[in-house]
Amino acid sequence: MRTRVRLRIAGRVQGVWYRGATEAHARKLGVDGWIRNLPDGSVEALIEGEPGAVRALVAWCRTGPPGARVTDVTECPEPTGDDLAGFRIRH
Repeated sequence: MRTRVRLRIAGRVQGVWYRGATEAHARKLGVDGWIRNLPDGSVEALIEGEPGAVRALVAWCRTGPPGARVTDVTECPEPTGDDLAGFRIRH
């Protein structure tokens, strides 16, 4: 069984290698999805995978890489799909 969640991460999360570090961590966990910067300075991610792996990545996103300062993470569950393969940074 897989689960999918959309995240919006606020704080100092742009210009601190947040997307690249999240991509590396997601691949290590075997989670599919994508991550991108938003114009307001926050980051959005769509992640899907085994529930334990998704929970682990969400927990990691609450802190992020060294240099990041996460102030808020909003989670929105979504229906799973077959449109995600691997994890990538969207531009």
